[in-house]
Amino acid sequence: MIIVLSPAKTLDYEFESNHGHSVPAFLSQSSKLINDLKAKEPKDIASLMGLSDKLAALNFDRYQSWSPAKKVSADSKPSMLVFKGDVYQGLQAEDLNNAEMKFAQKHIRILSGLYGILRPLDLMKPYRLEMGTKLETSEGKNLYEFWGDKVQKMF
Repeated sequence: MIIVLSPAKTLDYEFESNHGHSVPAFLSQSSKLINDLKAKEPKDIASLMGLSDKLAALNFDRYQSWSPAKKVSADSKPSMLVFKGDVYQGLQAEDLNNAEMKFAQKHIRILSGLYGILRPLDLMKPYRLEMGTKLETSEGKNLYEFWGDKVQKMF
């Protein structure tokens, strides 16, 4: 059984984890999306995502400095521990022991506009890119077309 969760908008990188980490499966595709986003000005990001000028500037800076993460750092942590929305607070992921986290790693997936699909221990950097964003790329007019059936094939 696989449980698919939506990501949360609230992120917290102020923690230490002793659970280890994994690398997202689609980092090369994530890099393509970032390259498209890097070409946008903050006002374009605000319009595309319906963000305030302040949030658009924050995400513009995030896109400009983004690089694929393959090791834990201050801005690269395991996804299930970073997200802080209601579902993640209910899971109390920060309290899982190693056996429980290993189970979660096998059975939980997080849908992501930027990463496609994440396992709980996959490293992620701060970002804002919801699946519903109509970001036009060379592979389609939105993120659903960009990701196509790649995510589905991961199951």
